[in-house]
Amino acid sequence: MTETARFADTRHYDVIVSPVITEKATMASDHNQVVFKVRKDATKPQIKAAVERLFDVKVASVNTLVRKGKKKVFRGTNGQQSDVKKAVVTLAEGHKIDVTTGL
Repeated sequence: MTETARFADTRHYDVIVSPVITEKATMASDHNQVVFKVRKDATKPQIKAAVERLFDVKVASVNTLVRKGKKKVFRGTNGQQSDVKKAVVTLAEGHKIDVTTGL
């Protein structure tokens, strides 16, 4: 493996933080979509390349959204949750990702 290929692999792991496993994300999997938490500075082409490389699938499209952090009170202390960027990845026909299993 060349030095640039090794850096490409670690860069892809840095783009995708974690899969989102919620009821809504599970319902999206019926429409061949998978939801991931991604870095705030990740772009759609970077997300597409990372998913294709890590999971060996073909990506049809990527939609992103930023959930703004909420103000919360915990044990009388005010706090602020961090902003979270999510990516809804639509896979090409015939491709599938099972996020319940690890990489």
